Amino acid sequence: MSDADDSTRRLAGDVRLREVWAWSMYDFANSGYTTVVITAVFNAYFVAAVAGSAPWATFAWTAALSASYLAVLLTAPLVGAWADAHAAKKPLLLLSTIGCVAFTALLYFASPGALALAIILIILSNFFFATGENLVAAFLPELATSKAMGRVSGWGWAFGYIGGIVSLGVSLAYLMTRPQGTPATETVPVVMLITAAIFAVAAVPTFLLLKERAVPQPAEADPWARVLHTLREARRFQDLRRFLVTILFYQAGIQAVIALAAIYAQEAMKFTTQQTIILILVVNLTAAAGAFAFGHLQDRIGHIRAMRLAITGWIVMIVLAYLAEGATLFWVAANLAGLCMGAAQAAGRAIVGYLAPPARLAEFFGLWGLAVKAASIFGPITYGAVTWIFPGNHRLGILAVGVYFVIGILLLAGIDVERGRRAAQARP
Repeated sequence: MSDADDSTRRLAGDVRLREVWAWSMYDFANSGYTTVVITAVFNAYFVAAVAGSAPWATFAWTAALSASYLAVLLTAPLVGAWADAHAAKKPLLLLSTIGCVAFTALLYFASPGALALAIILIILSNFFFATGENLVAAFLPELATSKAMGRVSGWGWAFGYIGGIVSLGVSLAYLMTRPQGTPATETVPVVMLITAAIFAVAAVPTFLLLKERAVPQPAEADPWARVLHTLREARRFQDLRRFLVTILFYQAGIQAVIALAAIYAQEAMKFTTQQTIILILVVNLTAAAGAFAFGHLQDRIGHIRAMRLAITGWIVMIVLAYLAEGATLFWVAANLAGLCMGAAQAAGRAIVGYLAPPARLAEFFGLWGLAVKAASIFGPITYGAVTWIFPGNHRLGILAVGVYFVIGILLLAGIDVERGRRAAQARP
């Protein structure tokens, strides 16, 4: 049997590869937002131009992100429960996509001095992005069998990093057409329009080809009652509960790196904007390879061993970045971060899909999103607070968030995914 036949056989029910491709294209589409806005371009622009490099600028950036993630944290379980009750993941995904695209385009007006407008637009665009990320993840167990969740999740993350490369590459191509010395205040707003347009166009296959296979589930009059019921029964899903806590910590470190990569490169390593963009482009290639390859490895060596390997890589990366004085070692650290980012993101999503009760996928992926977004609150803001308390000490900031990876790897001990899988299959 060929690899293609084997992959198709491991897809669920009547799922075909083109539908998995359409699902993966959403990761392709929305990754332009995180890559360009959160990681590579707008974050550094916000600190240097919008906030005028004020001592509190990095903290203001992390505070804006934290506010958006707090909003997601409060709404994700409710959105997931409602989506399960009405079998409405796809309509909600469309609404979240429109919201993120629109508010990303409006970042065109976030000029120097327009601090309040920039903060509001970041909060709103990131809120809709994160909500959509939760919803599209909940399709995974409908597309792949339990034996292939790792590789299918890896395909999605790999497509996502390629999408980030495309958005960033088009943005870089635009920047290179501008006369040398053109101020960022003229170029970055246009880059926001480019990013929004690519997101909108690349997401079209998802809405044309991806099917909503869920059926409406009986729901309480108050959707919050369904969420509270899940939380009360969390002790019956002890392995999923422990893994969600693990996510809370290791994702705190990952989200800090995502939100502050360009800022660290420019402030600690003295990279130029062009050097930073090239670095992020290469790192996205590494991350795509990591997500694709690690998904297959995860299905072979087991979920927990794979996750332990990925988090260990993150710890090594933090040490290298802290010690780096020149560009060479920092490039090594950055590409190790890319490799481990793709691996950890793909592995984490697959484990949640493996441990979640089949009839309540959107709801439990809402709890996954809750854990990730909670991590996104205190991870970046830890870095921001350290650089504010110790002005300009970005090395201490990166070392501080490295502690979260250490806690995460310690929490992996005691998780039995097969026990957790049995518990999930036994309950509605």
